[in-house]
Amino acid sequence: MVSPAVAVLERHLCLYRRLWRASAFSSFVLPVLFLVSFGVGVGRYVGEVGGVGYLAWIVPGVLASTAFQMAVGDSTYSVLGDFKWVRGFHAMRATPVGVRDMVVGGLLYALLRVESAVVVFLVVAGVFGALRSPWAVVTPVVAALLAVAVAAPVMGFSASIDHDSYFALLFRFVMIPSALFGGVFFPVDQLPQVVRPLAYVSPLWHGVELCRAATLGVAPPWPVWVHAGVLLVFAGAGGVWAVSAFGRRLRD
Repeated sequence: MVSPAVAVLERHLCLYRRLWRASAFSSFVLPVLFLVSFGVGVGRYVGEVGGVGYLAWIVPGVLASTAFQMAVGDSTYSVLGDFKWVRGFHAMRATPVGVRDMVVGGLLYALLRVESAVVVFLVVAGVFGALRSPWAVVTPVVAALLAVAVAAPVMGFSASIDHDSYFALLFRFVMIPSALFGGVFFPVDQLPQVVRPLAYVSPLWHGVELCRAATLGVAPPWPVWVHAGVLLVFAGAGGVWAVSAFGRRLRD
């Protein structure tokens, strides 16, 4: 018998089968365009960063940023919509599917989407010669951890609000600053000292540094276990929040 969480995943995949064309550009084509425009185009003027070419330096940042943005995207409107407009979660609640199954199924769907995009991106980066270490093969694992660390709390947030206008606040004050100050396009140590904590509290920065350490074969700024631990804390706390918010919303 298929587990309830897998059944939730299957439902997400059935819906995605009808909508994949709308997300193909942002999931697969846009990151490659970023890689070419910033890594190759801007890289000609930047030169080297940290002793490596800008293309090789920016690849892990764009990869982690792609995982971050996809995790946010799959945990916002689709979650709120299944509560408020489609009421898909209410329909699931009338079946043997539990609240934890809904959350786990949603996280599995986000993971599949992120991993498929990351693998394609790694292949393209390898063709461009931007992978400098065999440790690059662990970047999908880092991307998966980052995706859960982001998707879980965002799912909790989405289940806690009643209007999609709150997503504008999430995008404007969390998503965009994380992309700007998360070490994606330039080293965080170039930021003023007072601004650097914005990077340190963002799961994206920790994901970027772990991916960069893997693709370049260098040590990250903090010990690996610290970066991974921060992401695990986000994932665990976010999962608890999501399960609690889902249960509370379904009882209302």
